[in-house]
Amino acid sequence: MELPIRLVAGLGNPGEKYAATRHNVGFDWLDRLADTQRISFALESRFQGLCARIARTNADIWLLKPQTYMNISGISVGAVCRYYKIAPEQVLVVHDELDLQPGTVKLKSGGGAGGHNGLKSIIADLSSQAFWRLRIGVGHPGDRNQVVDYVLRAPRKEEAVLIDEAIDRSMQVWPLIAQGDFATAMQQLHTRQEN
Repeated sequence: MELPIRLVAGLGNPGEKYAATRHNVGFDWLDRLADTQRISFALESRFQGLCARIARTNADIWLLKPQTYMNISGISVGAVCRYYKIAPEQVLVVHDELDLQPGTVKLKSGGGAGGHNGLKSIIADLSSQAFWRLRIGVGHPGDRNQVVDYVLRAPRKEEAVLIDEAIDRSMQVWPLIAQGDFATAMQQLHTRQEN
């Protein structure tokens, strides 16, 4: 068993114009989780983010949607970690992943930023790569010069359906993630996709 999760940060950009874009699937994922837990987000100005709390007997789990814009997400994530004394290993970052096709979702620990500016910012602020990532596939436009425009647009209808299914599948392993049983969560999540 790993350390239990104490912070789940979903990445995205604030504001209506970004609401349904590929880059905001981290926000979408957290909204779905909050719905299942029957909790809602409130703005916490000291963390520059929208926060919600899942009350648990051993240690609460904080949900965070940074309102700093993607490229400086680390400011918000770092502020929560310092305030609640949360180790990087107890953080799960949910984000869009260009290297995975829509409908694919993968859980992993550590690694680089892979060109993702939100991850770059978090790595810099925590001075660590040791946090967990839930990578939700959004596909790649095929040309790296088109990436910015691509992630800031809404997915096509058929892609949106696949992304939604991926979010649903990852919700099913949330109880395992919450208790720190990442090995079982990964096994269930990754084998379900291969069948």
